[in-house]
Amino acid sequence: MLTLYLTGGCLIWYIFPMFVTHLECCRCGQTYESEQVTNLCRCGSPLLVRYDLEKVKASITKDRLALRKPDLWRYRELLPVKESENIVSLGEGMTPVLHLRRLGAGLGLSNLYMKDEGLLPTGSFKARGAAVGVSRAGELGVEAVAMPTNGNAGGAWSAYCAKAGIKSIIVMPASAPEIHRKECAVAGAQLYLVDGLISDAGGIVARAVAQRGYYDVSTLKEPYRIEGKKTMGLEIAEQFSWQLPDVIVYPTGGGVGIIGIHKALKELQQIGWIGDKLPRLVAVQAEGCAPIVRAWQKKQAESEFWPDAKTVAFGLTVPKALGDFIVLRGLYETEGCGVAVSDEDIIEAVKTLAGEEGLFICPEGAATICAATQLANDGWLKPDETVLLLNTGCGLKYTDTLSVDAPVLKPGDDLPDL
Repeated sequence: MLTLYLTGGCLIWYIFPMFVTHLECCRCGQTYESEQVTNLCRCGSPLLVRYDLEKVKASITKDRLALRKPDLWRYRELLPVKESENIVSLGEGMTPVLHLRRLGAGLGLSNLYMKDEGLLPTGSFKARGAAVGVSRAGELGVEAVAMPTNGNAGGAWSAYCAKAGIKSIIVMPASAPEIHRKECAVAGAQLYLVDGLISDAGGIVARAVAQRGYYDVSTLKEPYRIEGKKTMGLEIAEQFSWQLPDVIVYPTGGGVGIIGIHKALKELQQIGWIGDKLPRLVAVQAEGCAPIVRAWQKKQAESEFWPDAKTVAFGLTVPKALGDFIVLRGLYETEGCGVAVSDEDIIEAVKTLAGEEGLFICPEGAATICAATQLANDGWLKPDETVLLLNTGCGLKYTDTLSVDAPVLKPGDDLPDL
C-alpha cells in the first residue's frame, strides 16, 4: 500500500503495511480472526487488537515518523486499517500539550501540562475512536452501527458514519446536553432518547443488535475504538520526546481512553521506543458516580454497579463500565490511583483554568484539575514531577453548566472603575 505526502515542498512516498495478527480477549486470552466482524469474546469480555510488533519495529523509525503528516494516521503501523483508501478522516490527531505555568505554580507543580482534546473534530477525544472504528467497520463491510452514548461519542460516530456512508443508530439519555442531540441529528443519525442512564440506553441497543443485526459499537464492545483512543498515548510519547511524564491524570467514564493510553505505551515499550518505567495512571471520577475509584480503594479487581449515578460531568456518568477491570489493572500495574471529586469543585476548576490559562474546557477535563489539586496537597504528586492532565472536550459544548452575572449598562454609561 503506497501513500504520498507533500512535506517541505518535497514529495515523500510511504508504504504502509498492516501488522495486525489477531484479536485477543483481555480476560481469558482467547484469540479471534481479525478479518471478521467480531464484538466480544465468548466469555463476554472485550477484545484487543494485537500486532506483530517485531515487524513494526523493523518497518518504522522515530526519524521517519517525524517526517509524516501531523495527524492520527501518522501511526499507521500501529493501527488496524488495511487499505489507505478505507480511511475516514476529518483531520483528527496531534492535539497540543500546553504548559500550565500559572495553575501549576499555585499547586506547587512546576511541570504541569494539559493535552487539549477539545480541538479535535466534533469537539472531543471521541473523534479518535470514531475515526478508526468507522474506518475499520467500513473496511469489514458494516452498513449500520448502533450505540448508546452520553453525548460526545454519539456526535463523533454520527459525523464519521455520515462521511463513510454508514447508517448510525444512536440512543442517549434524555438528560444529555442538548447540543449532543443536535450533533447526531444534523449528521443524519437515527436518534432516540431514553428516560434513564447510559446503562438503560445500552440495554435498548443490545436488544436492537440482537433483533436487527446492527453492528454494536458500544464502549469496548468492538475492538477498534480503543485503537483510535490509544493514539493519545502515542502522541504523548512523541510530544514529550519519548521521555514520558511521571503521571497521567485521566477523566474516566467508560475508561477507553485510559485503557488505550496504557496499551499504546506498552506497545511502544515492546518496540523499544520508550524505557521500562511507565507513568503512574490516575483515574478521575465524580463523587456522584465513582465505581472504579471505590473499587480501587477496596483493592478490588472490578467495580460494582453505582446506583443513582449523577454528575455535572455528564461523560463520567457510567455506573458500571464493561472494561472496569482493565482500567483497574492499569492503575495497579503503574502504581497509580483513583480519585473522586465533587461537582462544585469541577465547576470552579472550569472557571479557574479559563481565568488563569485561557482554556475553556469540559467538566470532565476540569475534574483532572481537582484531582491534581487533591494529590498535590496530599503529597502524592511531587513538586518536580511532570504531570499531564487530559482534557477530553471543548467547554463550548457545556455552556449550560455555567452561569454568568454581568451588569447591564445603558447607552452613554461610563464603565465603573476596576
